[in-house]
Amino acid sequence: MSANTQDRPTALTLDSMRADIARVLHEAPDEVGDHDSLIDLGLDSIRAMALVTQWRSAGVDLQFSELAETPTLAHWWHVAEQALARAAKGGSQA
Repeated sequence: MSANTQDRPTALTLDSMRADIARVLHEAPDEVGDHDSLIDLGLDSIRAMALVTQWRSAGVDLQFSELAETPTLAHWWHVAEQALARAAKGGSQA
């Protein structure tokens, strides 16, 4: 196990989340609105799970089931903010 967390990107932001989603949809980030249905934009479960895996690898403890409840960027960012707050307080509660 490496104690070097400086190499681990943890700076997930609303803009970076939007850009990640846009990338998998082959769209420009400004095409992904906060309250747009990501399903209507073409996001399927496989790509959504890949995004969750990417963000978890970056240190954000997200669960696919939480994001699947409401597939909008606004909801996903709300869930991510909660996960980031938990991490800042000393770890996840998974």
